[in-house]
Amino acid sequence: MSFYDTQVFTIVVLPLLIFLARVCDVTIGTLRLVSVSRGYKALAPLFGFIEVLIWIIVIGKVMENLDNWLCYVAYAGGFAAGNFVGICIEEKLAMGISVVRIFTKMDASELVKSLREQDYGATIIDAHGESGNVNIIYSMVNRSDLDSVEQLIKKFNPKAFYSVDDVRFAQAGIFRPRRGFFQKNPLKLPKLYRKGK
Repeated sequence: MSFYDTQVFTIVVLPLLIFLARVCDVTIGTLRLVSVSRGYKALAPLFGFIEVLIWIIVIGKVMENLDNWLCYVAYAGGFAAGNFVGICIEEKLAMGISVVRIFTKMDASELVKSLREQDYGATIIDAHGESGNVNIIYSMVNRSDLDSVEQLIKKFNPKAFYSVDDVRFAQAGIFRPRRGFFQKNPLKLPKLYRKGK
């Protein structure tokens, strides 16, 4: 009798392998969806190929063991865990660009000056809101720099209202040099934002 026919393999090893493989494939699938939504033409097909390849292997093993309910649990558990892991990895990679809109009643000149000194572009607009005059500051930043921008906002105006939205692509503009994973990557992957059509 081989190890593959033992109870240990059927009850422990096989479900564990299915769980881990499913975590990998759903994690990669999450990154693929992010790549598609941001228009990364080089990364999305690569992620898609790996995701489907792993999925075919996993579903094949599940179909070979239809009488083993632990495989079903491992498959579903891997799917759930893969979503969580994928989101965590995507947050760490912080791929793409975001636009930050800051609304403040206070004088915004110091905040704008500080943003520009830190190499963030900033455009200020005088506006009128329900409660009176406000300044609106627009700044487009790499997602990896959002924490730094939020700290500047809280430093100069803790009560300011601000919102953050993802940008599919941007042309020209002032961007701080990216210091994330892909900046250090020796594989020299293509730029992860599109500068326009």
